[in-house]
Amino acid sequence: MANVIDTTGKVVRDVQTPSVLDKDYSEKAHTIFRAVFRELANPRAGTASTKKRDEISGGGRKPWRQKGTGRARQGSIRSPQWRHGGVVFGPQPRSFVTDLNKKERKLAFVAALSDRFRNGAVTILDNANFNLTKTADFAKLIFGSAKDAKKGPTTLVVLGRDEHNADAIHRVARNLHAVGVTDIGALDVKDVLRYTRIVFTTAAFDELGASLEQGSKK
Repeated sequence: MANVIDTTGKVVRDVQTPSVLDKDYSEKAHTIFRAVFRELANPRAGTASTKKRDEISGGGRKPWRQKGTGRARQGSIRSPQWRHGGVVFGPQPRSFVTDLNKKERKLAFVAALSDRFRNGAVTILDNANFNLTKTADFAKLIFGSAKDAKKGPTTLVVLGRDEHNADAIHRVARNLHAVGVTDIGALDVKDVLRYTRIVFTTAAFDELGASLEQGSKK
């Protein structure tokens, strides 16, 4: 069960969570780790590049003769010990893309959400009559007071895909450093784990339930 609050912070009713989230997925911690690793690794550009010894220009002759100068013998100014010489084992362009099949990605997402629901870290916001225009009022709704917002738990507000109050919520939440706002379609495992609490709007919660129910039938 999850609590549904109105724009005053009052609990108006309870809703039943999707049955798939009632299970204990504690043994799936490694799957969650792999999913988060993939989400963090795949956006990396992998464009870091250094020049190897054979890519440096010049160095076609010895800097000085082998013997008689009193200096250490050198064969080329492209050697790594020289300034502007080649780099030994330096980074080269590469891909950080990590593969994880769709079934495991779905399992990791469900497991992470289940942990939040089972530990009472999820709240549903009935924003049908959302009329908050000040950040202080929104902070009072989420944290109890504007003062507590400065030291309160990090909170993620999840909106529906076609949320009619999306602009208003973004406007009153953007100055709260502990609050993040995202769309239900963009919600992923790392977002679920990054924030201590999650607040779904009723539209987002309905879309989540429909998505999980559809996935369980496949």
